[in-house]
Amino acid sequence: MDLIDKIDKKRLPKHIAIIMDGNGRWAKKRSKEHIFGHINGVVSVKKITEACSNLGIKFLTLYAFSTENWNRPKQEVDAIMDLLYDTIHNETKNFMDNNIRLMVIGNLELLNEKCYNNLMKAIEQTSANTKMTLVLALSYSSRWEIVNTTKIIAEKVKNNDININDINDDLFSSYLTTASIPEPELLIRTSGEYRISNFLLWQIAYTELYFTPKLWPDFREDDLYEAIIDFQGRERRFGKTSEQLNNL
Repeated sequence: MDLIDKIDKKRLPKHIAIIMDGNGRWAKKRSKEHIFGHINGVVSVKKITEACSNLGIKFLTLYAFSTENWNRPKQEVDAIMDLLYDTIHNETKNFMDNNIRLMVIGNLELLNEKCYNNLMKAIEQTSANTKMTLVLALSYSSRWEIVNTTKIIAEKVKNNDININDINDDLFSSYLTTASIPEPELLIRTSGEYRISNFLLWQIAYTELYFTPKLWPDFREDDLYEAIIDFQGRERRFGKTSEQLNNL
């Protein structure tokens, strides 16, 4: 039996988030520059996006570039931005053909004008697509997002648009960059590292975490299926007891 046949299609996670880690190490193992790993990582992005769409996953968020990544050597950053531009430019038609909507979260003001305009064009072009939403976290950090959200709410309190006593989890979430999408049910991190790396810290409070030693350029459909099967074997209690869940 193939792995995909072991997946219960009625209990799929609605939203999967992935920390795509290991491109640099993958390239280093082959005595290549980091950008070689990033280029091959794009192949994994295409395959996993297609696999999620075919399965019926409604939201896929990929941690593509963190705010901390701006501190990498300029040559690598410039090469990543060029790769981003080329990938979005080349894949927009596939998004349209496969009914995939593109979203981007992060501090986009830091992107160069060429990449920014290209992203905005693709987002607009795919905005009516409904099969799946692909969210790219670009120039993103969760601490930046939380601080930025706090500033927005503080300004609204100052202007009497929000009563301070009305601030709660739901209100705070409504001002995050992810306000329009559900919180992830499954977070996958590749490369064998066991950390979250400043990614969706607010949103993953009750997310199931899955770590795999596979480097991102080697991550393929069967690796995704294994993660989903593992997810479906877990009991998600949200602070309740097993007995409480069984009595629902």
